[in-house]
Amino acid sequence: MDYIAHLSKDSKLRKVLADQDAVELTPRKNIPLRLCASIMSQQLSTKVAKVIFHRFLEMYGGKEPTPEQIAATPFDTLRAIGLSNAKTQYVLNVAQFAIENGLDDKKFRKMKDEDVIALLTQIKGVGKWTVEMLLMFTLGREDIFAVDDYGIQVAMKNIYGLDDSNKKEFKEKMQKISAKWSPYRTYACLHLWQWKDS
Repeated sequence: MDYIAHLSKDSKLRKVLADQDAVELTPRKNIPLRLCASIMSQQLSTKVAKVIFHRFLEMYGGKEPTPEQIAATPFDTLRAIGLSNAKTQYVLNVAQFAIENGLDDKKFRKMKDEDVIALLTQIKGVGKWTVEMLLMFTLGREDIFAVDDYGIQVAMKNIYGLDDSNKKEFKEKMQKISAKWSPYRTYACLHLWQWKDS
């Protein structure tokens, strides 16, 4: 795969890649729903997040709901699947924003990464990290670097021997290292997560 040769120019990352299989990005549909799923999974283990998302889909007969269907769901009904008050409100915010701004997959596919971040972080409850995950895992963008992701920070701190006592300097060093990975920074992130989980 193209990205492996490019990322292997980084000797420390090359060692990480050597122990792992190549990864692929698969774009997915229904962006507003993926954004809701991303909010639901914040600060939860993957296992718990899956259970909650499954309960969420069950409310709509196991099918993926439209923003209109989500917006029409009573607050308490959503709250009852295991979401906090804040997350319930954020999910409804996303649905409402999607309706008001006519958000559809086609529109997003044409947008630049920065523009997607600028648009979606207007929604209360949607931060930059949430949109970066959407760009990676739903839109399949190849050059996203999630500097605020805890897993990426842990991996880079260990692999590159970085000092994280000063958060600002630590993130600047991460950005500097990751700049060399462009245009395949998403793949680097996927491999760093794998490294941390193993």
